[in-house]
Amino acid sequence: MKRIFSLLIVLVSAITFAQKPIFTSAKIKSATIYSNSAELNHTASATIPSGTSEIVIKNVADFVNENTIQIGAPANVTVLSVQFTRNFISEYEIDESNPLIKRVRDSIMLIEKEMGKIANEKVSYSKTIDLLDKNQNVAGQNSGLNVTELIKLVDYYRAKRNELSNLVDTLIEKENKLKDKLSKLNSKLELNTQKQEKSSQGKLVLQVMTDVASSVNLDINYITANASWSPFYDLRADNINSPINLMYKAKVVQNTGIDWKKVKLTLSSGNPNQNNTAPILQAWFLRYGYPRTYGYVNDDAKMNEVVVTGYGVKKDAAPQSSISNYTTINENQLNVSFDIDIPYDILSNGKAHSVALKDLKLPATYKYYAVPKVEKEAFLLAEISEYSKFNLLPGEANIIFEGMYVGKTMINPNQTSDTLNLSMGRDKKIAIKREKIADKSGTKFLSGYKEQTFTYDITVKNNKKEAIELLLKDQYPISTDKEITIELLDNGKAKVNVETGILTWDVKLSAGETKKYRISYKVKYPKDKFIDNL
Repeated sequence: MKRIFSLLIVLVSAITFAQKPIFTSAKIKSATIYSNSAELNHTASATIPSGTSEIVIKNVADFVNENTIQIGAPANVTVLSVQFTRNFISEYEIDESNPLIKRVRDSIMLIEKEMGKIANEKVSYSKTIDLLDKNQNVAGQNSGLNVTELIKLVDYYRAKRNELSNLVDTLIEKENKLKDKLSKLNSKLELNTQKQEKSSQGKLVLQVMTDVASSVNLDINYITANASWSPFYDLRADNINSPINLMYKAKVVQNTGIDWKKVKLTLSSGNPNQNNTAPILQAWFLRYGYPRTYGYVNDDAKMNEVVVTGYGVKKDAAPQSSISNYTTINENQLNVSFDIDIPYDILSNGKAHSVALKDLKLPATYKYYAVPKVEKEAFLLAEISEYSKFNLLPGEANIIFEGMYVGKTMINPNQTSDTLNLSMGRDKKIAIKREKIADKSGTKFLSGYKEQTFTYDITVKNNKKEAIELLLKDQYPISTDKEITIELLDNGKAKVNVETGILTWDVKLSAGETKKYRISYKVKYPKDKFIDNL
């Protein structure tokens, strides 16, 4: 019987402890950021009694993937359960030691006391006025008063009643002012409380058990979706004979509900949320259906490989060469990660924060590139060989050439080519013209067919002071219908790809030199047909 009673006491004690939560705040230590999520690491400490306790850990992210929560606790502490919530409400949750909240509460208390005094004075004056009104009735019925005494009584009543009424009006006016102050203070208190609650909106509720009362340190790890990063670059080159200085940067965005202060960052190219199940092929059964309608695709657009925007803005050309000493690149089997030793402050405001990663020198070979059918200007390309060793990721790049910001381009290392072409901008000192030769072009009708001939002259002039190499491209059409026949009449001594119809010239131009290339082709097809993209 005594043993059962003892067990009941232990159970009651455990329930009592569980009903009084122990509040603590987590401090963020490091963050591993992925393309669409982040893994956050916190530390927290709490003093817990023996038995079962409930610990409420504040200052965690607004959204947490509960399946990823990991709690590290000392060996003498057993974590029974972990729950994430944003709606844990308790009078213990608001930090009354906050000086802003304490000051506002003290002011509210003083005003409420003053309003209580005013309310008492109003009651006293109101009762006095009621008493005067009743005495007026009594005096009116007393026939023993003469006229002089009655006049004195009336004057006294009027003066006293006016005095009391004015005092009541003054108290009401004072009370209204105090009400306005009280309303403002309550709004201020609510605002300060909301700020405090906002900074700890997400919470972890832990049920723990220990045999000995002690202070414990907890390690907290979880994944949240409200953070991301994306790479971007600065490409700087002094001239076409110098290597490219590439500044590897990252745009980090987080809106987790907590500010990251002096946090060690790791940026990873992996994605912990993607489906990692390998695909399995099933049997492929054909069946009848309805024909699909496909939209027309302009093949000419495929040649528009280089697009650069923006001109003429001066940029600081000084690279941050020392940043490379603080970033370690780890290339794993499935992803690349960047460990940054410099702690960063990343606020929870949804704005992009720039983080410098690496400063690289890329040995480059420069050449000019032009497709006059699409663009009448030449582009400067930097060819990078063995680019895979630089661990580049797809991203946007700012181009700074000869100390001037000339626009943006895209870096896409996810390709099969051995050479990575980086666009360094347009060069307007290379003049290019593509014009149709009217007397060499025309249309003929032969029996049931229409025959069209197209002839173009491509003129290239180097207006620069030094010699250049230019990769020049054009094309002629390819037939996919046996009724349409195409004959290349003049290829201008270009390299011809008969499968794609692409013509390529490797042009070398001295300073001030001009060269001309002619291409001509003939298209024959039934005269009752119409080709809409010729």
